[in-house]
Amino acid sequence: MPPAAAPERDDRAGRREWIGLGVLTLACLVYAMDLTVLDLAVPKISAALHPSSSELLWIIDIYGFVLAGLLLTMGTLGDHIGRRRLLLLGAAVFGTVSIVSAFSPNAECLIACRALLGIAGATIAPSTLSLIFTMFRDPRQRALAVGTWVSAFSAGGIVGPLLGGVLLERFWWGSVFFLAVPVMALLLIVGPRVLPEFRDPEAGRLDLTGAALSVITMVSLVLAMKKIAQDGIGTLPVAAALLGLVAGALFVRRQLTHPDPLLDLRLFAVGRFRTALAINVIAVFVLFGYLLFIAQYFQLILGLTPIQTGMAMVPTSIASVIGAQAAPYLVRVLRPAYLIGAGMALAASGLLLLTRLSADDGPALAVLASFIISLGLAPVFGITTELIVGSVPPERSGAASGLSETGSELGGALGISILGTIGLAIYRGDLARSLPHGLPGTNTVRDTLGGAVQVAGTLPGELSSTILTAARAAFLHGIHVTAWVAAIGAIAIGVLALARLR
Repeated sequence: MPPAAAPERDDRAGRREWIGLGVLTLACLVYAMDLTVLDLAVPKISAALHPSSSELLWIIDIYGFVLAGLLLTMGTLGDHIGRRRLLLLGAAVFGTVSIVSAFSPNAECLIACRALLGIAGATIAPSTLSLIFTMFRDPRQRALAVGTWVSAFSAGGIVGPLLGGVLLERFWWGSVFFLAVPVMALLLIVGPRVLPEFRDPEAGRLDLTGAALSVITMVSLVLAMKKIAQDGIGTLPVAAALLGLVAGALFVRRQLTHPDPLLDLRLFAVGRFRTALAINVIAVFVLFGYLLFIAQYFQLILGLTPIQTGMAMVPTSIASVIGAQAAPYLVRVLRPAYLIGAGMALAASGLLLLTRLSADDGPALAVLASFIISLGLAPVFGITTELIVGSVPPERSGAASGLSETGSELGGALGISILGTIGLAIYRGDLARSLPHGLPGTNTVRDTLGGAVQVAGTLPGELSSTILTAARAAFLHGIHVTAWVAAIGAIAIGVLALARLR
């Protein structure tokens, strides 16, 4: 009598896993919202806490700096102590510090709280992504789950300003921090019941020296790129860049010789991993680079309020959700290489539309262009994320997801820095030729378009009109050139995907 056949293993996720995905998605939404939610609160924070200009910049930026520096470390730490445990610990800290942040008595306290939020936030992205790969074994379900995860990040960048604007119209500046509290409380209550625990059973001792070097590397490089985009090349950004490069070289050397490396550099020997990571970084570069200019175009050229700007960017969020959710179904009929190529071609067409913007347009053309760009890029993020994490063993998925998120942060910083610097150079160069000599506030006008609008508001009609016309024309020229550069980058990604991922 032949032996009974072994029952087939059912890898399909059930109700528990989908509920868990919903909770993880909400956590990611809050994570992304905290990157943008304070932008609208700046005037009220300035009036209430009286920060210096430097302190105000740190209030806005330190969350992203710390986040970028710790993503890789937190991804690896989750492999050591357990991904669910790290996520729940981070959620508890995030919720608690959010409450403290809302009642900060001075700028120094708020800066410290934002840094702690960055530490807690760094546990969320790599932990949620690696848990998704643990929970969803079926390839089709996993692709849909990753698409939902990507959609949460896209939506968070839009929902943050919208909800923040509603709260700020009715309450004090600290109210924006309470958006995170109920979500983190839900995660702490439901997470232990629906999320599995997973850790690398063969994980060695955590390399604290390597972790410190990785933090110094990322924070220094991101700081340098942001400062270059904001103020141009100077002593501080050059020093930060050199520190980051030295720390990065020491980090790589240590990882090659340490018995329990924080980052297994052998991952880069996997061709699919290496290519997908490069595509992901460049795609984020394109996204952040163009978003830097669009928000300013809506507010400073078209004169929209922050809430109106948020509403104008809602279609962009909708396109991101549609693209991310459609990717798992499209990949069934198109190979990833062709889908990435098509997505980047669509994004490039949207970027080329931006080269047609003018000061006399309404928001329709910019909204349409942003919709097309997001619709093309969203599937790319989901597919490359799945390729990055799915190409390594399950016990290394935490480190791979941390590296994926670190690459995204680096790509965003590069987009803001490089494209921002190009746009700023064009803006300043055009104004140097077009502004009449002897105008008041010339240096402020040449610094930023926002500065030009402020100076124009203090001058009589003809002078005000001269400054605004010249500044807006120079800024639009910068948008047109950077849109061309981003479009070329998008086309390069498509060619890379077709050449290396087929």
